[in-house]
Amino acid sequence: MVGRGNLDDEDYPAVTTGQAARMLGVQEAFLRSLDAAGVLRPHRSDGGHRRYSRRQLGMAVRLRELLDEGHSLAAATRIVGLQDELTDAHKQIADLRSRLPDDDG
Repeated sequence: MVGRGNLDDEDYPAVTTGQAARMLGVQEAFLRSLDAAGVLRPHRSDGGHRRYSRRQLGMAVRLRELLDEGHSLAAATRIVGLQDELTDAHKQIADLRSRLPDDDG
């Protein structure tokens, strides 16, 4: 039996390709194409079926939006990667600022 803790894990591969396609409003072929291109690698079940995590579903949505805006898959992948790097950099800056002593005293 799967523990509830797994379902709270953003990286737990809980969603099948068909479920993911319905949730995201895309064709299953779109998700398979992301896998074939090496952009989004879902976990494989023992039977070889693709399983997606919530984090991967979020990335698929971001890629679909950029593709719908007219970007190529390569450009969309690069944009998402740069956005993620920027988010991480902002988090690191905030963490470092929180470690600085206050100037009040």
